[in-house]
Amino acid sequence: MKVLIVDDEKPARDRLRQLIDDFGTHEVVGEAANGEEAIAMATSLRPEIVLLDIRMPGVDGIETAHHLNAMQTPPAVVFTTAYDEYAIDAFDARAIGYVLKPVRRERLERALEHASRLTGQILNELTNDSQLESRRNHVCARVHGELRLIPVSDVSFFNSDQKYTCVHHVEGEDLIEDSLKALEQEFAGRFVRIHRGALVAVDKIDKLEKMTDGKTRVVLRGDANQDDNDPNDELVISRRHLATVRRRLKGG
Repeated sequence: MKVLIVDDEKPARDRLRQLIDDFGTHEVVGEAANGEEAIAMATSLRPEIVLLDIRMPGVDGIETAHHLNAMQTPPAVVFTTAYDEYAIDAFDARAIGYVLKPVRRERLERALEHASRLTGQILNELTNDSQLESRRNHVCARVHGELRLIPVSDVSFFNSDQKYTCVHHVEGEDLIEDSLKALEQEFAGRFVRIHRGALVAVDKIDKLEKMTDGKTRVVLRGDANQDDNDPNDELVISRRHLATVRRRLKGG
């Protein structure tokens, strides 16, 4: 089976590679030093198992696993961790593969044998038990067959686009498979719904503006090109959501 090793420390990666080479039953197809590298390599190398460190700078192991789990054929994830016993007990209770650092040969071999794919529900429970941030810092778009990470802090707004959701961000626009409802629940503190089909980042709103037809719309910071006469403006606020948008802008 093909294995991808992900750890921000090279000695840890070297140790895992040596052990796997000794087993002779698995093939290491690549090494990544962080979550973003791991996602890019997983889409091109298609590993069947990912050995994934949890504590990494930037995109940590939990968030990386969420994105790997979104692949069409997700790899089995085995976490490598230096967590205390209480966390290991939580991993065991849900039959999630893990390897406690420092890595021991027998433990790694057993984890590889019992590696199982993680569901979104299990990942959420694991996040809670490990006391890591439950919300992602990125959303993941599939572009030309590859996964692209988009920082949530770069997103101006999300809007429905048929069966997908369009992400409008500083680098342009991309489609993702997350529903608006799920995004609203996950990022409730950062985004506000302005109508049935759109969520806007509160900190990207410059002002609310009355249009010539009497409707009210959102004007984004640095956006001087919105046409006041465009009836199809996707940032028009519905009457139902107007009070909530005004309250959120006041910090409520």
